Amino acid sequence: MRQLVECVPNFSEGRDAAKMDAVVQAIVSVPEVVLLGRESDADHHRSVLTFVGPPAAVADAAFRAVEAAASLIDLTRHQGVHPRIGAADVVPFIPIEGVTLEDCVKLAERVASEIWNRLRIPVYFYEAAARRPERVNLENIRRGQFEALIEEMGTVPERHPDVGDPVCHPTAGAIVVGARKFLIAYNINLGTADVGIARKIAKTIRFSSGGFRCVKSMGVALASRNLSQVSMNLTDFEQTPVHVVFEAVCREAARHGVTVVSSEIVGLIPRKALEMSAGYFLRCENFSPQLVLENRIADAMASRGGLREFLDALAAPTATPGGGSAAAAAAAMAAALGAMVTRLAKLDSAGFEVDRRFFAGAVDRAAEVPLEVLERASALLARLEELQVPARLASDLAVAKALTAAATTGALENVRIHLDAIKDQDSRASVQARLRALNLEG
Repeated sequence: MRQLVECVPNFSEGRDAAKMDAVVQAIVSVPEVVLLGRESDADHHRSVLTFVGPPAAVADAAFRAVEAAASLIDLTRHQGVHPRIGAADVVPFIPIEGVTLEDCVKLAERVASEIWNRLRIPVYFYEAAARRPERVNLENIRRGQFEALIEEMGTVPERHPDVGDPVCHPTAGAIVVGARKFLIAYNINLGTADVGIARKIAKTIRFSSGGFRCVKSMGVALASRNLSQVSMNLTDFEQTPVHVVFEAVCREAARHGVTVVSSEIVGLIPRKALEMSAGYFLRCENFSPQLVLENRIADAMASRGGLREFLDALAAPTATPGGGSAAAAAAAMAAALGAMVTRLAKLDSAGFEVDRRFFAGAVDRAAEVPLEVLERASALLARLEELQVPARLASDLAVAKALTAAATTGALENVRIHLDAIKDQDSRASVQARLRALNLEG
């Protein structure tokens, strides 16, 4: 099965194109890696690159990019409005296809070890790779930026890196490496140079100040354009969609007597995020991802073997596909029914569409992710139980619940079989703890 990992490294250089050309060349020199995007901003003095490929190739490209940046970027001469602690500042790995978030954590750990051993740049882990709770959030690691870190590392215990000695590289600083879900970097530009207004709006909408979940934001000045900007990271666009944030910033800007002149996406954005916003702004009452031509083509291509072929494979005298695949298929049908009844009831179907795609993909790799199938099937059943739909849809909802219950039972049996084969006590204890969280026994 194809495995794809995305890497979106951020570099503290946004004004010298030649330096970033060299970093890009280091990335594309790795076979199988494809560069998808390149963004540079002079005011932020920062560049963001996006590339994708098989895990091992992406890890190699990430290291080469960090190596090139460390040789070219001198933080002691760097000034920009974006917080940073390193020449190569942040290197996240994101699972795209055929890999899990846990796989990306291992990839981050491998690259971090290489960065320290070969470049002597100390490394911090963040998001899913964090080894300390306070380091899950990137802003905590970057507190005070490079200037504070170079003074405090080695003297303040809380600033000790996760990998390497507590000594900043003299020009490249330190680096943050991690694994995370897809993040949307989204900026909204205000028709005023007053950065104080941008900061007030950023404080209103960010989660840490009581705003929207999964939104991180700050106000910055765009001196070259005589504007100010609300710069954001949306860490889960399904919980807080792009259009919700945009509308909120527009309202807050109007309250302060200024206009929104434009917005921009840094890096790439998933199609689903645009679909959600399109459905909102168009006020299209029958909008769904299945109205998008490319989605219908992709689904048709993915399912061209059809149910008959899957059942033939299931009936064959081979170990796979087996019960785990059947459980995932049952959950996929349940999620599809959930999407159907919510659409007919004029309710939000987005969550069921996400589940349907996950379970459909898990059919071919159920043996690799049995616990994830179990956890998501349990969550799916809980959401189905909460649904309130018209009586005419009750039978369809009942079938969805029955399928999900069967999927949960099947996935649990699959987990138990795999649990017996786990020899490492820590790994076994981790699985058992996740089962207990579901009120299940290992």
